[in-house]
Amino acid sequence: MKSILYPIKFQPILKDKIWGGKKLKAILNKDSNLPNVGESWEISDVEGDTSIVSNGNLEGQSLKHLLSTYKADLIGEKNYKHFGNKFPLLIKFIDAKEDLSIQLHPNDELAAKRHNSFGKTEMWYVMQADKDSNLIVGFNQKVTPELYLKHLEDKTLTKILNFDKVKEGDTYFIEVGRVHAIGAGVLLAEIQQTSDITYRVYDWDRVDDKGNERELHNDLALDAIGFDMEDDFRVVYDKEMNQSNQMVSCPYFTTSYLKVDSKLKKENTNDSFIIYMCVDGEAEISTQSHSETIVKGETILLPAAIKTYEITSKNATLLEVYV
Repeated sequence: MKSILYPIKFQPILKDKIWGGKKLKAILNKDSNLPNVGESWEISDVEGDTSIVSNGNLEGQSLKHLLSTYKADLIGEKNYKHFGNKFPLLIKFIDAKEDLSIQLHPNDELAAKRHNSFGKTEMWYVMQADKDSNLIVGFNQKVTPELYLKHLEDKTLTKILNFDKVKEGDTYFIEVGRVHAIGAGVLLAEIQQTSDITYRVYDWDRVDDKGNERELHNDLALDAIGFDMEDDFRVVYDKEMNQSNQMVSCPYFTTSYLKVDSKLKKENTNDSFIIYMCVDGEAEISTQSHSETIVKGETILLPAAIKTYEITSKNATLLEVYV
């Protein structure tokens, strides 16, 4: 017999990165012996990195197993018809102690053809940024493929890139094809399609501890770059207390900003699972049968079968995500 579904937490999958730092451990309390933790994969169905439940009756079971067992009850009817036994989103916290490589992601069509994968549309919410920290998003001028290739060859790519200074709460929508990089000193939450396909075009001439440079993907990247994209990547959103303020809505996910200082009765009318990422404070999420606390740096999945629930907090800031 199937267990009754409840708000589900997963064990974070922590990734050691050449550019990673200590903030995921120090600020978000991630438990790790890795020296440079760059990413915490909170909910993942990427092959080889499947999330494992960490709470309740389903503890120890994989997200893949939940999907094959609960199907539409877990992710919603329309999502199950579209995605089957694949979870559509990859949810992460990222700490960049150093600049990430300059990169971009292919669209669904290219990713399917070349990698048998989804594309990788994503968004960022800045949780903390050191003084003068930047994100690189898009170009600072009109760029042709010829101009791009010349700067790439001359190792002057940064001259044509757009650098934005950022602070807590700044939010960016990164469409496929847009050149981007997370700058040193930035801690952020990332919501994206389930894909680990990245085309790295420049890596600051960095080498690993064996003296090797990381692989670049410039041939693949060239026909994936959106040279004519508009500068519409900065997200402007409301911050009304105790209500969901939509930040980003695209075919792949909808994300809202939710700041809570009371008890909220919530209804799921979207035929989708709902994910809450706690980016500040703490909250209690309660259903008829189950209650779970979520603190800064934690993520929780509400299965689609849960239609009514309550969120109680004195001070929580949550990102609310569904498909």
